[in-house]
Amino acid sequence: MTQVQALNILKAGRNVYLTGAAGSGKTYILNKYIAYLKERGVPVAVTASTGIAATHIGGMTIHSWSGMGIKDSLSDFDIETLVQKEYLWKRYDKTKVLIIDEVSMIHPEMFNGLDKLARAMKGSDKAFGGMQVILSGDFFQLPPITKGGATVYVDSSDAWKGMNVRVCYLEEQHRQKGGSLESILAEIRDGEISYSTQEIFEELLASPEHLEGQPTRLYTHNADVDTINEKELKKLSGETFSYEMQSRGKANLVATLSKSILAPQNLHLKKDAIVMFVKNSFEDGYVNGTLGKVIDFDEGAPVVETYSGKKIIVSLATWEVEDGGKILAAVDQLPVRLAWAITVHKSQGMSLDAAEMDLSKSFVPGQGYVALSRLRSIEGLTLLGLNRMALQVDPYVLELNKWLLAESAKWSKRIKKFTAKEFGEMHTDFIDKSGGTNSEREIAKNKAAVSEGIGEAVASHHKTLSLIEEGMNLKELAKERGMTVGTIISHLEKLQAEDAVDLKDFKPKTEDLKKIKTAYSSLKEKKLSGVHKKLKGKYTYEELRLARLFL
Repeated sequence: MTQVQALNILKAGRNVYLTGAAGSGKTYILNKYIAYLKERGVPVAVTASTGIAATHIGGMTIHSWSGMGIKDSLSDFDIETLVQKEYLWKRYDKTKVLIIDEVSMIHPEMFNGLDKLARAMKGSDKAFGGMQVILSGDFFQLPPITKGGATVYVDSSDAWKGMNVRVCYLEEQHRQKGGSLESILAEIRDGEISYSTQEIFEELLASPEHLEGQPTRLYTHNADVDTINEKELKKLSGETFSYEMQSRGKANLVATLSKSILAPQNLHLKKDAIVMFVKNSFEDGYVNGTLGKVIDFDEGAPVVETYSGKKIIVSLATWEVEDGGKILAAVDQLPVRLAWAITVHKSQGMSLDAAEMDLSKSFVPGQGYVALSRLRSIEGLTLLGLNRMALQVDPYVLELNKWLLAESAKWSKRIKKFTAKEFGEMHTDFIDKSGGTNSEREIAKNKAAVSEGIGEAVASHHKTLSLIEEGMNLKELAKERGMTVGTIISHLEKLQAEDAVDLKDFKPKTEDLKKIKTAYSSLKEKKLSGVHKKLKGKYTYEELRLARLFL
């Protein structure tokens, strides 16, 4: 199916599974459709199964958006509890279109839970409460993480079967240049590796060409990644800054939580260290998977310049386990880890000009395909190791792929019967039903706002304002917005400047405020670092910034 055909089906309001090989333009189509909806004022929720995938489409993880969190399934009690949360109910109530990228990594039980929760929130028996649901992904990528037993995919869920999904299988290729890599990936998807492809891999293994610069290194196991990162850190001169994870709560839950996150227990950094962010903070300019280099240290905090050129002073992040609003365990650590080498799993969604790969320890089908499909051409590959598993794919996925291709061909043939006028009427009808606008004047106005980035940026601290009015405290605000406490405080600063809200509920204790005020008054330069030093680190920088609002 072509991209134009897929967009026509999306705009008609149908539930869609958008798929295709790596580089076929799935993310491009999603971004086109998202822009189309925003221009017409249709509320759309943009989500993905992973943080890295979420940043590619400017969204958040489906776990966070839905309210499910880390749960793999939902009981009736869980759903009833979530429905009682007013801010969550409002989120579902306004949403007309739900997009979930990298859906192939979602377990079917979780997908069923999402469907049940959406029906309850919307008060409708329709699939996902009547929202248009756009699923995107590729079953040849890594499968859902399962704890023992056979791998099961999202298409086996009752929710998938009840959605009446239109399959849009994109068959154009936009990432790889030249035919070699594209043909190799096609052979892996067909489950048949040719003799000529085997020869290419043998030649690459016999004389691995180490490319100039610092290509990304991909490995299948965390242990190999850790070894390389520690070795590279030792090569750097200069002072080592160490950061130890802090925890609170029940010991067994703390242990489980600290193992489940990607932030290390003990983090060691030096200037020029290559790092990866391991948490989402869209407001601060990073998500889980953002890469960068440590360029300095500010009052002990690392300053990271991302590969996009943004400079970020990294502050502590918090991970929590809660039940019914009560925090049972929490850990605090800088949300970064060393990243000269990364796992194949973390590379999903990236596009690389060059990479060094060791696939000799591949242990699940699809790992080799994921790694190779990150590249733009075979010339950018340095192959250090390869085993049989690396080029294998799940037999179930091979059969599923045949069905997906046939379904896509069926819909591609069927939509050719519709004229451009008929499609236009369907598109207009869906926008009307979704509460959007078809007025050319309003569309032009919204389009200008979207192109200038106004739609999200201007409203950011005002979104926080609406949650403040619901009575949320700092931690609740940070969790709901997917931001750090520091970012929420910056929103309070903007709201105070606009005289938009009374901040009395955030006012520190009188005793603390008095001490901080005295420290500020005694200094010629009213800098946070000076106050922090004067008070011997008794208060965090966030606490000092909050107090400053009331001085």
